[in-house]
Amino acid sequence: MEPSRHRRAADVTNSPSVSWGPRHLRVSGASWVRAATSTREQEFDVMTDKLTVSVLGTGIMGAAMARNLAKAGHTVRAWNRTRAKAQPLAADGAFVADSPAEAVEGADVVLTMLYDGPATLEVMREAAPGLRSGAVWMQSTTAGIDGIAALVALADEHGLVFYDAPVLGTRQPAEAGQLTVLAAGPAEGREKVTPVFDAVGARTVWTGEDGGAGSATRLKLVANSWVLAVTNAAGEVLALSKALDVDPQRFFEVIDGGPLDMGYLRAKTGLVLEDRLSPAAFAVSTAAKDARLIVEAGERHGVQLDVATASAQRFERATAQGHGDEDMAAAYFASFEEGAAE
Repeated sequence: MEPSRHRRAADVTNSPSVSWGPRHLRVSGASWVRAATSTREQEFDVMTDKLTVSVLGTGIMGAAMARNLAKAGHTVRAWNRTRAKAQPLAADGAFVADSPAEAVEGADVVLTMLYDGPATLEVMREAAPGLRSGAVWMQSTTAGIDGIAALVALADEHGLVFYDAPVLGTRQPAEAGQLTVLAAGPAEGREKVTPVFDAVGARTVWTGEDGGAGSATRLKLVANSWVLAVTNAAGEVLALSKALDVDPQRFFEVIDGGPLDMGYLRAKTGLVLEDRLSPAAFAVSTAAKDARLIVEAGERHGVQLDVATASAQRFERATAQGHGDEDMAAAYFASFEEGAAE
């Protein structure tokens, strides 16, 4: 993340001069202190980049996002239904709450990174007693098109400013603060969510000013349809290689350096070949959920998605075989009868 363009009063009060952009002060010496406190807007400009952020859901993605928020200097209040998954965040300076309502107390921004839309709705209802009217809700769960409407209704009920903000990326980019944030929400008030986006992501792609329209979620489903298709294609390449007694490295030699070569292909096949499926960068069970949401979205809009349908079935078979908590590359095992891939 780039360093903040704002500077605290303690950093600049004794400086011989201060020269900021057109929205900021251009004064010298001790007169800065008087000028900086002359209006609430100027004081707000200096301090808005440090927020109290509640993170509800601290699994693979949520925990990484919470850590990066704490590293960026924000006050983090975290909650997870299984407290053991949230507790390690205390070492990073986060307050670990016992309930969603406790977690959201005093929050400027509530970030939800839960399993799906219904789970998010349930947790936010539990959080309701602690919610502050006017707080921002950054909804980052892949909730699906149908799930967004119910979340927006809840936001309106409690006076929350809703941002549809799913993210692209898995464990490694999440831990590095290099996610891509897909965001939709009102232009007015973005000064509250922008520091959060900057802490967790490398870039933000704005898709609209109405979070309730679900434009960011729709883009996320399109992107995920490609990711899941490539993941399953990578698994089938290895499965067919095994069945035909072909060394997978010969396949990589054939495509090496050409338009069919992909870093993602090599990364996912590497996890299988080197038996590095745990810990998951993105779990099989979560991929199955996302694949179902993609299929449902297609059906709702009159599109038959055969590859996405097959992807959902493969992820579900791999989950049934006991690979649900492994990386989604473990869908490879769905090509075999249970135990036959060994």
